[in-house]
Amino acid sequence: MLILITYDINITTPEGQRRLRKVAKQCVNYGVRVQNSVFECRVDTAQYTRLKHALLGEIDDKQDSLRFYRLGDNAASKVEHYGVERGLQVEEPLIL
Repeated sequence: MLILITYDINITTPEGQRRLRKVAKQCVNYGVRVQNSVFECRVDTAQYTRLKHALLGEIDDKQDSLRFYRLGDNAASKVEHYGVERGLQVEEPLIL
């Protein structure tokens, strides 16, 4: 399934800056950055559960915001993109 993850981390403190780095690193492990605080992740149910648990363990729910949008398996028909393409197609093999 395709998951869209968005976050807003309060970075006014060194702890907030650390949280931002950890959240971004977790997202990079599972998906592709499509905007500064937005990732597209193609995951199965077990991966989604692990990722969600890891991210919820990193944020401060009094200062930060984290959203998960489950777009499902037919996401290509639900996503429209205009402008500069950022990142890689998550459905394509990664051959460099």
